[in-house]
Amino acid sequence: MASFGRLSFLRALGAPSAIVGAATLGSYWQWQSSCEAKVKLEHVLPPHWKATVESWLRDDMPSFDVGGLVVGDVEKTAHLFGKSNGILAGRPFFDAVFEALGCEVEWLLEEGDVVDASQGKVHVATVKGPSRLLLIGERTALNTLARASGVATKTRAAVTIAQEGGWHGSVAGTRKTTPGFRIVEKYALLVGGGATHRLDLSQMVMLKDNHIWSAGSITDAVKVARSAAGFSAKIEVEARTLEEGVEAAEAGADIVMLDNFEPGALKVAAKELKRLHPSVLIEASGGITTATMGDYFSEHVDIISQGNLTQGYPVVDFSLKIQK
Repeated sequence: MASFGRLSFLRALGAPSAIVGAATLGSYWQWQSSCEAKVKLEHVLPPHWKATVESWLRDDMPSFDVGGLVVGDVEKTAHLFGKSNGILAGRPFFDAVFEALGCEVEWLLEEGDVVDASQGKVHVATVKGPSRLLLIGERTALNTLARASGVATKTRAAVTIAQEGGWHGSVAGTRKTTPGFRIVEKYALLVGGGATHRLDLSQMVMLKDNHIWSAGSITDAVKVARSAAGFSAKIEVEARTLEEGVEAAEAGADIVMLDNFEPGALKVAAKELKRLHPSVLIEASGGITTATMGDYFSEHVDIISQGNLTQGYPVVDFSLKIQK
């Protein structure tokens, strides 16, 4: 398995030059080879996800498709090409689009494989079916694959920077996702080797500044949250100062998010919090990118979350071409 164009790959995502010079994708392949035979990431998807895919098709074709009249039902073969470098992600969604239309997909690359288009476009998959159905599914399938692969690619770059920088915490996304598309973006974080963070409001309690101001204090907010959440849910509290972080930990928070700290101040705060409360997890967040995340690496920081993994990602370019 090749570690494609890693220098241009990381430079394009804003990685520091020192990291770019050292980075490889080898650690990802070690992770994949150890898990591939045991699990398929698509098995985490909930039962209703295929209904979501069908709603995308209804959105794109609510009425007539005159173009389908032109091409008819002649059986055709189409080739899916990768046209830019990246990590392939989103196969289950691509498959579901064409499965709903009665077409067949045969993949040449696995989920999480590198698409190396540095020497030209790459044949990624073959799709067979009636011409008009191939064209009905084309744009929906490509849009989903391009975006999922974009998230996975940016996530893999961030995870690689962390590993090559000697930091062993979790690179996580956030809840800053596209409405109606969260399941794809969160899934793609996993393919890229990152952590999803909480999937929704129900999965973990996160008390941010607005919660705290509404409740009156961090202590009161945590107390009320714990009374309802019980022992089975973790509570995370956003802190803007070391003092707020200490109050959160003393109130019983499981995770303290140090939000919008300068790197130096964050490291000092994280060290002190770990000294006082060794079991509390420390998350660094707030405006952190692949270009700046190295400044936040510390043995006292357990999680670095980045909203830009699902908000500021470039898509991976794919095309679907019917063969003559």
